[in-house]
Amino acid sequence: MGYLRQGNRDLKRTNVWVWSIPALRATLPTGEIIDTCPNAGVCATPCYARHGTYNFSNVRAAHTRNLVASMSSQWATEMISELKANKFIGAWIRIHDAGDFYSEKYALDWCEIAAATPVAMFYAYTKEVELFKRLSAESRIPKNFVLIYSLGGKQDYLVDRETDRHCEVFADSAALIAAGYHDQAEDDRLAVLGPNRVGIVANNIPHARRLAKGRAFGDWQQERNNR
Repeated sequence: MGYLRQGNRDLKRTNVWVWSIPALRATLPTGEIIDTCPNAGVCATPCYARHGTYNFSNVRAAHTRNLVASMSSQWATEMISELKANKFIGAWIRIHDAGDFYSEKYALDWCEIAAATPVAMFYAYTKEVELFKRLSAESRIPKNFVLIYSLGGKQDYLVDRETDRHCEVFADSAALIAAGYHDQAEDDRLAVLGPNRVGIVANNIPHARRLAKGRAFGDWQQERNNR
């Protein structure tokens, strides 16, 4: 059984494969607790990956298995071997539809995997802005690995909203368009292929929408920082 799975219907239609770990934090079989989204901010409450099917026991178990596997010394080699299959030629690999880069070593493992698999395109939404800006400055991120900085985290202040490829989450499509962002709902690959200002409409999670009060995640985070 491989590590990668095809995503939801829309992702499957566009040949996007997915790797996931638990969102926000996880308890390992040893009892150790790992922060899997170290720089999550206001996004933690409305995070879609902490609701619905993501809470099914089988889904949580699968994501935890991935997390445990990613901590092993042979994981990157195993992933590279999996990606040599012909089905991944021209494929897109979305790193994390749940979770984030929990350590520098883990991030570098993904850089190694992408560099060894030039036939595929890798991308990830992330709040680990400082880490990846530093790795980029050190020329350690391969060209087929694209990061989209996701607002609503503790490191939003490091994101240049004019030049950095980044994502903002809005209450509705009207707010998204008014702010000058482009909607990637039709095809998630537009987060990579489209303009740098990527917009997403928030999931309909009632209590999260009440807390957001119509604010975009970046604005919500800034208000929290200013308190």
